[in-house]
Amino acid sequence: MLDAFLSMASFLVVAWLFGGMLFFSAGFAAFLFKYLPPAQARMLIRKAFPPFYLFVMGSSALATVLSWRSDSFTAALMAFVMLTTVAARQGLMPAINRATDLGLKKRFLWLHGFSVFLSLGHIVLAAVALVHMRG
Repeated sequence: MLDAFLSMASFLVVAWLFGGMLFFSAGFAAFLFKYLPPAQARMLIRKAFPPFYLFVMGSSALATVLSWRSDSFTAALMAFVMLTTVAARQGLMPAINRATDLGLKKRFLWLHGFSVFLSLGHIVLAAVALVHMRG
């Protein structure tokens, strides 16, 4: 009974994480840049990333804990998402902001591209976990 509850709770948290990451990446960011002047969109997206990273870290940590007992594969995927998000929030995001502030366009493009790749990877890993959990 407990294992079934934890498994279902883990599935729901991973689904929430997947949907939240997909919405933020494909919906919210695109919406900002479509409907706001570029300077305002950049300022707002910069302010949105720290809470977004906290959402990803918290959700993936919760999914790790909930799936640890019954699904080590999902737990490992979610732990990887959590740890790489911590690194992105603490290291990559400040580096992107510094590159922007200093006008280092090539550095910004490389770092931003890496962050996009990482975010897409997190979305894919959450999708893989969902497919695996569905089973």
